[in-house]
Amino acid sequence: MLQPYLKPLKNLLQKRPILAIFEVTLRCNSVCGYCDLPLNQGRYEMSREEIFRVFSHLYDEGLRVVFVQGGEPLLRKDLPDILDDLSSLGFTISLITNGTKFTPDLLGRFANHPISLSISLDTLDRQHYRTIRGADQLPLVLKGIELLNDYPHPKYLTCIVSEVNRKDVLDVVRFARNHGMIPVLGAYHWDISRYGKVDLTLQYKKATAAAVFQEVLESRLVPKGYFRNYLQDNIQWLNDQPLPTCDAGRYSIAIDASGNVAPCLALPHSGNLLSTSFSEILTNLDYLNIQQCSDKSACNMLCSRVVGSNLRHPIAALRTPTALPQATFG
Repeated sequence: MLQPYLKPLKNLLQKRPILAIFEVTLRCNSVCGYCDLPLNQGRYEMSREEIFRVFSHLYDEGLRVVFVQGGEPLLRKDLPDILDDLSSLGFTISLITNGTKFTPDLLGRFANHPISLSISLDTLDRQHYRTIRGADQLPLVLKGIELLNDYPHPKYLTCIVSEVNRKDVLDVVRFARNHGMIPVLGAYHWDISRYGKVDLTLQYKKATAAAVFQEVLESRLVPKGYFRNYLQDNIQWLNDQPLPTCDAGRYSIAIDASGNVAPCLALPHSGNLLSTSFSEILTNLDYLNIQQCSDKSACNMLCSRVVGSNLRHPIAALRTPTALPQATFG
């Protein structure tokens, strides 16, 4: 009974990854101002069979959590099959999507497994959405969210704060709560290694952005637990205060659609899982570079801090809800 947990527990003790951020495709139907990923360039994408083989090995290595993202992951026609495979291996899965491609049939497939959904929505203003995302897709997203009313697994709504949408954020958080979704707020990052495109329209003054997070924190619309702590971390980061050590390469790794592995989305690749063992790739990681990046508190990306934060604050982690009744605050 305990066998599936022994290896990840050992990884935690040895500070080895248990979480993979997996860019299942680098195709996207948005052109977000803050995204600097190499999208829509015709890069090779691992087949379903290759993904199954790679993640079978990763499961044996103790990884247990996968954030499946893109690009826009729903552009992969075989995504439901891939998620079936990952679930059958025993992974806990969170699917991160812009929410433009949901259908009842697709959500029915996802509901067969305990798959969390995280929908990216930065504003309810159509013009602001077009400015941030580079596409006029807000009506599609809102229609997709309506389809989630009966979705039985955790639902999150992620909002990235920028200069364009900072006055819209509280309305987005209320919208999330009114739809039984847990609001998650992050900050626009720019010019951090290979992560975050410099977009002058989206850039904010840190003090102005910090005030947005403070307002949301004081509203108590974000429930107690990890995500409320993450609000406080963002305020700390925006005020140029040091953050705890980053998880990149330690508790988490990033894998792109071709199988390349990096400590996180911002740092260089260290090997490819189709040709190199995971253990060898970990050996090749530039841990000094990772530590120097962490020491500068260069970013506060959710993916590279979630495991360590929960380990440091286990009581808050236990208090983090995975479901909310609609329009219930506290």
